[in-house]
Amino acid sequence: MPLFHGTQGCTAFAKVLLVNHFQEAVPLSTTAMSEVTTILGGEDNVDKALLTQVEKSKPEVIGLLTTGLTETRGDDMERILNKFREDHPELDGFPILNVSSPDYKGSAQDGFAATVERIVAYDYGEPIPTETKKPFVTILAGSCLAPGDVQEVRDIVESFGLIPIVVPDLSQSLDGHLVDDNYSTTSSGGTTIEELRNLSQSSFTLVIGESLRNAAQILEEKFGTQYQVFPRLTGLGAVDSFLLKLSQLVVSRTDPHLDKDCEVPQKYQRQRRQLQDAMLDTHFYFGHKQVSIALEPDLLWATSWFLREMGADIKAAVTTTRSPLLEKLPTENVRIGDLGDLEEVAAGSDLLITNSHGKLISEKLGIELYRMGMPIHDRLGNGQRCYVGYRGTMNLLFDIGNIFLEQEESKIHTNDYSLLSIS
Repeated sequence: MPLFHGTQGCTAFAKVLLVNHFQEAVPLSTTAMSEVTTILGGEDNVDKALLTQVEKSKPEVIGLLTTGLTETRGDDMERILNKFREDHPELDGFPILNVSSPDYKGSAQDGFAATVERIVAYDYGEPIPTETKKPFVTILAGSCLAPGDVQEVRDIVESFGLIPIVVPDLSQSLDGHLVDDNYSTTSSGGTTIEELRNLSQSSFTLVIGESLRNAAQILEEKFGTQYQVFPRLTGLGAVDSFLLKLSQLVVSRTDPHLDKDCEVPQKYQRQRRQLQDAMLDTHFYFGHKQVSIALEPDLLWATSWFLREMGADIKAAVTTTRSPLLEKLPTENVRIGDLGDLEEVAAGSDLLITNSHGKLISEKLGIELYRMGMPIHDRLGNGQRCYVGYRGTMNLLFDIGNIFLEQEESKIHTNDYSLLSIS
């Protein structure tokens, strides 16, 4: 259960954004700070909210997230939680993850990364012993991945005979499935506490997104688990590298129930050939197209390099926060800013790529908009979209390729009408 330490409005805003994007019920709670408690301090509100959620919602873990209001006031959350533990020893083993997430600092990607770092740093206890050591691998799924992306990554890893521990596993909670049993006050699916205990048994950590590198380093310090960061899984070469690493992991293991002479499953060999054919079919339409993009750094990196490999030019890139990836983007025009900055630099582009709030800029400049990132509130299916792996790369390739195809068709028709008017 996510618990926002702030006013009811702070939680309501986040809830509306998430519900509109995913078209799913998203449980969020709040400490409901008032004018008085904002001035005098919100310790009592935190205590009451935690006890209420434990009693009524019965979650397995609570994420205590700060807001701009309480961070500005300066509530000492570590002290408040320590005092809460002292006053309620019966909840001593109950996981409460405190994350500093004021809206005036960093971006959504930064807050997501800070939360994942807290998740993997917490001590959930010893794993349940088993007779055989299972081939666990950890997948740190960055904010650049939608639930459909996470499911694709999970499927790929499982096809190699490995057991993925996905943190966080949005594919199980926000993928649009209908829950079979009665209404639940907490999210269904997701990463289980048992899986988090098994992080110590994982043989390797696969990091999807540069922003989660620190989380991987925490696991390496705790358990000695080696890791590799994959800044993107969109594009032929990027997916090849990921599958090669999975194949190497399987071959290097000594488990008798795994095939030591592992090759890439035929399913993905066929998908790779399909992607190659799709690239041949579509590259004519991408050549030297001018694209302006405004996304979070990890998603910006994946999208920019995918387009550049297809022959398009990145006219301008706008992002929300600093990242080591920004220096290596395939464009010299990179800004840290907002959609106002995008409007300033996007004139003359053939395509805009950003979230639904870019619609006004698209209409004003007369440039086609491809919606990506968050929030997307005027399109359906955001929970199932997939842009990773060979299959996901094909999805993105055809989506954008069809936009460029329509532009070419429109130019041809315009020229035809011009010739008719002249004759």
